[in-house]
Amino acid sequence: MLLRISLMCVLHEVLRVEMQNYLQMETDDYNLGELRAGPPDSSHPFESSTTRSSISESEFSCHCCYDILVNPTTLNCGHNFCRHCLALWWESSHKNECPECREKWQGFPKVNILLRDAVDKLFCTAVEKRRAEIQENPKISRSLLAFQRYGDAQGRPKTPQHRGAGFFFSGVLTALTCVAVMLLVYHWSSSGEEDQHDVLISKPVSRWTPEEVLSWLDNMGPWAQLYRGPIQQEKVNGRLLLMLGDEELSRPPYSIENQVHRRAILTELDRLKILGVKPPQNLWEYKAVNAGKSLFLLYALKSSPRLTLFYVYLFDYTETFLPFLHTCCPAITDGVQSEDSGRLIDTQQPPNQRQWSEFLVKYVLLPYQLIAEFSWDWLAVHYWTSRFIIVNAMLLSVLEGCALWRLCTGARIRTLPSRMWSHFWKISSQGFAFALMWPFIPQFVCNCLFYWALYFNPIINIDLVVQQLIHPETHAL
Repeated sequence: MLLRISLMCVLHEVLRVEMQNYLQMETDDYNLGELRAGPPDSSHPFESSTTRSSISESEFSCHCCYDILVNPTTLNCGHNFCRHCLALWWESSHKNECPECREKWQGFPKVNILLRDAVDKLFCTAVEKRRAEIQENPKISRSLLAFQRYGDAQGRPKTPQHRGAGFFFSGVLTALTCVAVMLLVYHWSSSGEEDQHDVLISKPVSRWTPEEVLSWLDNMGPWAQLYRGPIQQEKVNGRLLLMLGDEELSRPPYSIENQVHRRAILTELDRLKILGVKPPQNLWEYKAVNAGKSLFLLYALKSSPRLTLFYVYLFDYTETFLPFLHTCCPAITDGVQSEDSGRLIDTQQPPNQRQWSEFLVKYVLLPYQLIAEFSWDWLAVHYWTSRFIIVNAMLLSVLEGCALWRLCTGARIRTLPSRMWSHFWKISSQGFAFALMWPFIPQFVCNCLFYWALYFNPIINIDLVVQQLIHPETHAL
């Protein structure tokens, strides 16, 4: 045992002596190399010969562009990326997560100043070249600007002195919301008159009273007031109304000498005989008869007007598409557009070539304008409701234009076909789901959804348009 301990001590001493000799030789070689190379350059202390031989650009490369780091930004996970690479990733993915490990970062990433200064001193030539390339790229500049605005918006204190115009605009939105609520209250308070119209669209014509016949005549338009007196004096009820013809209307006591007016009344009488009840002649009557269809059209025209109009053309041509087309693109005869002929006569005629051309141009370029023109034709019947629809159509046109502008300026126009295809499947699946769920949805819920889309959605779109115009770069498609 003692012999083994003695041998270990001897070996330990030998190893210690050998290590000291080796370190002394390395120190002498290093000093000799320093004397031959001359004094180091004090202006670049990091760029010594030892550092240059041990550090390369690949060790300071970005894991997105695989080039030298420019304004390196460190995330919470510890990974470093060029700031413009991180901005491009954020703009394309719309996610606050690391491009490499997908870990979400909190707050707003800052430039790692220590790492930036080190890279600038080690590889100043490569960094300057990269910065010049970045500054010449307008897409990168827009992404960096949008990314910085996003960070400024997150770090901005939300105190009353910083709200400014935004606080004023929220007050405007609140006022508009109050107006919409008052309009709903007025609509519900005047439900007595609408109940009478609901009776006419569900009650057989043969059972109409003289008062209901007069109500039906008043709904035909202001021109029908000329013939209200004779019909009221004769106390025409539903049975007598169905027996009236062209000869009876042209002679006393009715004496309807205007051929256009007489033809409009006869056309409406023919529809009464075919349907057996009064056809809907305003929005509320149409909603009472076609509750599900009206809710579907309201949301579908708002989300995808082109697909909805194409669907109506294929599956509801006579009842819905033709009246819509004739109202938006009325026919002109001998250079004069007749306003006394009534909607019923116009909507029964096939559209001419001029009408189709006008409709297709608006359908492709400005589909929401068709909805606005259709609502404009009903201003005399629905004063406030038509104005809400017109304003909403204008706002939706602006939002669609902003989305198209971002596609063109963001060099993402190549993704338009794939976006259109995904939009088609999205709208189709939503329509199919609505058709399946509609029979099980309570009427109260449907009414709430209908009035929300009709009166409150324009107020929401006003805020969206203002945000688009103030910060167009920070909004995603």
